[in-house]
Amino acid sequence: MLNWEELIKECEECKKCDLGYTRKNVVVGRGNVNAPMMLVGEGPGQQEDEQGLPFVGAAGKLLDLLLDAMPFKKDDYYIANIVKCRPPGNRVPMDEEAERCLPFLRNQVALIKPKIIVCMGATAMKYIIDKNAKITQIRGQWLERKGYWIMPTFHPAALLRDESKKILMWEDFKKVKAKLEEVVKE
Repeated sequence: MLNWEELIKECEECKKCDLGYTRKNVVVGRGNVNAPMMLVGEGPGQQEDEQGLPFVGAAGKLLDLLLDAMPFKKDDYYIANIVKCRPPGNRVPMDEEAERCLPFLRNQVALIKPKIIVCMGATAMKYIIDKNAKITQIRGQWLERKGYWIMPTFHPAALLRDESKKILMWEDFKKVKAKLEEVVKE
């Protein structure tokens, strides 16, 4: 396992897939590296690639509004993605890209040791929970694996396309907030 400094350096130097040659910036994560909760998305978009931070575009602003409204404290979470480099045209990462990048995410999880992992969208759910799962069928449900409480929910970008999902995601995050309060007491 790499420490934070080594992990960031390795991510910045990574050329394990073609995404390493087309990115502007590596997007490792943002938030509290000792947080009890990790939010995991798909991959960087244009704004994230330009700024080097995850969830800073329109979907990220919506996520920040949700987290502030709950309210979660900034110390409660760390945000990362399945892939650390932007797929061209914001397309979904290919299996090869995700598989080559997952060791970085696993290293982040090992360093942070969160109690809760929230899979934001189908891509995160696919690589963390089950490749064959359907987000519409298992979102909002808790799974416990290897000592982590894991919940899939919609990606904030899905809410920008379909506002009817907002209530469902709000309900999911109410469960996340309750679980966070429960596990922090332990």
